[in-house]
Amino acid sequence: MARKARLFVVSGPAGVGKGTLVSRVRAMRPSLGLTVSATTRSPRPGEKDGVAYHFISDEEFDRLVERGEFLEWAQVHDHRYGTLRSEVDACLARGESVVLEIDVQGGENVRRAFPEVVRIFVEPPSWEVLVARLKGRGTESEESLALRLQTAQRELKLAHTYDVRLVNDDLDEATKELARILEKYETI
Repeated sequence: MARKARLFVVSGPAGVGKGTLVSRVRAMRPSLGLTVSATTRSPRPGEKDGVAYHFISDEEFDRLVERGEFLEWAQVHDHRYGTLRSEVDACLARGESVVLEIDVQGGENVRRAFPEVVRIFVEPPSWEVLVARLKGRGTESEESLALRLQTAQRELKLAHTYDVRLVNDDLDEATKELARILEKYETI
């Protein structure tokens, strides 16, 4: 059965492993379209401009918003993140499904702009596991960690609004399940 190019959104709280899951599925499915989000935050160690994100100034971000060049954008903590419409359109035009790994706020904005999107919410097996994962990353100050946990509580309450919910308890199993979900919706 032929696959139809689809737009997928993968959301979930910080530390749930959505980036790892999406990376692993991309390794299994190199034909998936790849977009790079724009952000006003500074690169973390090892992140390269144009690969991890397009790292841009607040002024450039404002210009892109004004010109309507984002499919979605959101203020997350102290920075803004956005998905460039042109990158998504180019992938779909080539017949490539696109997986956007974005926060809940951005996922809702995409649903409004692109109603046929399939939204997948990645959940932790428990709150305690999520807290341990966030602390284990070692990338957050105490203040930043508290803010991320507050945001996570709000996001988890919205999981029921997504098309599919996926618990990331076992990374290998969750990766296989995410790949199955994409294939299922590409053949509908």
